[in-house]
Amino acid sequence: MSKYLIGVDIGGTTVKIGIISVVGEIITKWEIVTNKGANADKIPNDIWDAITDKLAIHQIDKQQILGIGVGAPGFVVADSGDIAEAVNLGWRDFPLGRILTDLSGLPVYVDNDANIAALGENWLGSGQLADHLIAITLGTGVGGGIIVDGKIVSGVNGTAGEIGHMTIEKNGAPCNCGRRGCLETIASATGIARIATAKVKKTKHSALTNILKENKILTAKNVFDAAAQDDPCASEVITEIVDVLAFAIANVATVINPSKIVIGGGVSKAGDQLLVPLEKAYRNYALPRINEGSTFAIATLGNDAGIIGGAFLVKQHQS
Repeated sequence: MSKYLIGVDIGGTTVKIGIISVVGEIITKWEIVTNKGANADKIPNDIWDAITDKLAIHQIDKQQILGIGVGAPGFVVADSGDIAEAVNLGWRDFPLGRILTDLSGLPVYVDNDANIAALGENWLGSGQLADHLIAITLGTGVGGGIIVDGKIVSGVNGTAGEIGHMTIEKNGAPCNCGRRGCLETIASATGIARIATAKVKKTKHSALTNILKENKILTAKNVFDAAAQDDPCASEVITEIVDVLAFAIANVATVINPSKIVIGGGVSKAGDQLLVPLEKAYRNYALPRINEGSTFAIATLGNDAGIIGGAFLVKQHQS
C-alpha cells in the first residue's frame, strides 16, 4: 500500500495544500481561501475538510497518510505546534498542531513558513539536500530558514533564522516588528521600492522618474528593469541593496558555515542581475574559509516550496 505525505502552507490570502509521495512526487495540489480576522479559528477545519475531500477523490485511505506538515506565518513553537503570534491571521497562542491532530487523527508537525520553504527547497530544489544551508526569501518582507545537520533550527521559542529582523541600521526605517533598521526594511521588495522612491525624488534624470509620476508608486521590478537599461539611479539602488544584503548574509554565514545559500521570493526573479553582484559582494565580506565552502543558488520550487517542505517535515519525523 502506497504511503503519502501532506504538506500545508498557510498564507495571508490562500492556504496551499498538497498530497505528496514519499519520494517527492506531487500527486495533487490545490488552494483554499484563508479565513482571517474573526474567522481565523476556522482555518484548521477548512484545511482538514479540504484534505478529506481530496483523499476521497483520489481514493486514498487515511491510513496511507504518514502525517501532515504545516508551515504557518509568524512565530511558531515547533515542539508544541502552537502559533505564538501570527499578526496577519490574528492568531496569538493558537494551538494549531493540537487542533489539526484532533481533527485528523494523524501526526501533525508545524513550523514557520520560511523554515518550511527552506526544507522544501533543500529536499527537491536547489539545496540538493545540503546539511548546512541558509535560505532567504525576498518578498514583501525578508524571511529566513537555517538548516544545520539537515534539520531546521527553530530556537527556544521559534524565532531562530529570522534573518529579516537583523538590525542593519541602528536608527533606520521603522519595521513592522516595531523596531528600526531591520534587514527587511532594506532588502525586501517594499524596502527596495522605498529606497528607490527617496532617491528618485532627489535625482533630476532617471527612467524611474516618469514611472513614479504616472503610477504614484515604484516597485522592485521597476528598479531592476531600469537598472538593466543602465539607469544610474536604479543601478545605485541595486548596488546599495545588494551590499547590505551581502553583509548580512556574510555575518550569518560566520555562525552557520553553510555549504549552500539559496535566495528565493519575488525579488529573486531578477536572477543573475541579483545573484551575480550579491555573490561578489558576499565574497568580499565573508571569511576566506567560509567562502571556500559556500555556493549560491536561486530557489527553483516557487510556490510549491511550502507544501514540499511540509511533506519533508513529516518525512523527517517518520524516518
